[in-house]
Amino acid sequence: MPEDRADRAPSEAATRPAGPAIPAALLAALAIALLTAAGTGARYWFRGDFGAVHALLVLFFSINLWICYWEICLFLRRDYVERRVAYWRGRQRETGRKPVIDFLTSKVPLAKVLSPTVWADVWAAYAEIDESFADRRAHGYNVDIANGFVTPVPILVLYAAYTFGILPAPAAGIIGAMLFWQLWYATLVYWIGFFGAGRQSRIGRKDRYIYIWAPNTPWVLFSLLGLYVSIRLIVDGDYGVLGY
Repeated sequence: MPEDRADRAPSEAATRPAGPAIPAALLAALAIALLTAAGTGARYWFRGDFGAVHALLVLFFSINLWICYWEICLFLRRDYVERRVAYWRGRQRETGRKPVIDFLTSKVPLAKVLSPTVWADVWAAYAEIDESFADRRAHGYNVDIANGFVTPVPILVLYAAYTFGILPAPAAGIIGAMLFWQLWYATLVYWIGFFGAGRQSRIGRKDRYIYIWAPNTPWVLFSLLGLYVSIRLIVDGDYGVLGY
């Protein structure tokens, strides 16, 4: 699809797929489930047990890794995203459906499961809720791009450390404290920026809960859990807090 027609043409995920395809939301859920299963399964394989705290944090890491890929796609297709906003707004007027729901229920061809153009479109769809993701001057836009490129490395290090104990516990705790504090702080600043700029006036109360509070609250709660675990790793000097 030529990018100079991005404001008129359907998304790659929304067009009728030629060949096997899967809904975008289901594809994302499967990717996260596989990443989570890899961590919990590896622990069971090597240690013969299961830890609830470990599983929760591996789930959080897996979600973050998938979101990081989306954020990288936002950077790689930033011009495309800005032009796509008009398409999703027009489609909402025609169908009455929220662009985010429209995108997540559209089918992605299996041949394009990692296409940056496919996943960049989620930001153009979400811009109907928060236009900052189509504005490269906005804090939300830039902090998400930075998150996409910076956080995968510490996430993967902690994923491995929590699963295999490849680092001394205090070292893992220090890395975790830095990562989880950054994620917690960035989420709070996003909320402050969203409501401080009055963007909530563009959507109803129900949509604020569905698209602003619900998707971001796990980052606050999981980050607080991660901070607790990190402090315990530093203070205790072992992985006992993760059930080892």
